[in-house]
Amino acid sequence: MAINSIAVFCGSRAGADPAYADAARALGRGLAESGIRLVYGGGRVGMMGIVADAVLAHGGAVLGIIPEFLMRKEVAHRALTELIVTDSMHSRKARMAAEADAFLCMPGGLGTLDETLEILTWRQLGLHAKPVLLCDVGGWVRPFVAALEASVTQGFAAAEVCAYYEVLSDVPAVLARLGAER
Repeated sequence: MAINSIAVFCGSRAGADPAYADAARALGRGLAESGIRLVYGGGRVGMMGIVADAVLAHGGAVLGIIPEFLMRKEVAHRALTELIVTDSMHSRKARMAAEADAFLCMPGGLGTLDETLEILTWRQLGLHAKPVLLCDVGGWVRPFVAALEASVTQGFAAAEVCAYYEVLSDVPAVLARLGAER
């Protein structure tokens, strides 16, 4: 299946290490240059805003999906190719999943981890068979992967759970992986 659109889960903050923002900018530029549409949470702040701004600055398409209560908090990015407002976080996640051919977890906080874990759960339940990529910027994703692996070794998840995601070392590796699907 060709990857023409990717849902990116990432932080509403930029993080403590400038490497995170650099990775977000590189990802945005790479997506735009590859003609892959960004689907994301619709925010103008943090990693989310950096990725979206980079896609737009390089002529790419961006679909933001944001719940109405976050619109009221003034965090919506108003300069996107398209912005969809949903009634809840749940409908936001469902719409992002429907709009994407693949998923990418970049550095972020609780929301990023929640979205990634939910999309992995949906994969386990057979609700989709789309690629789920985890970008290990500066070792950020290793503790998350360790938790996933612990769920297997402790007998709470089947071993095939580890086949539902791919860990990629950095943004160039992510872009190469996406390019292989085009």
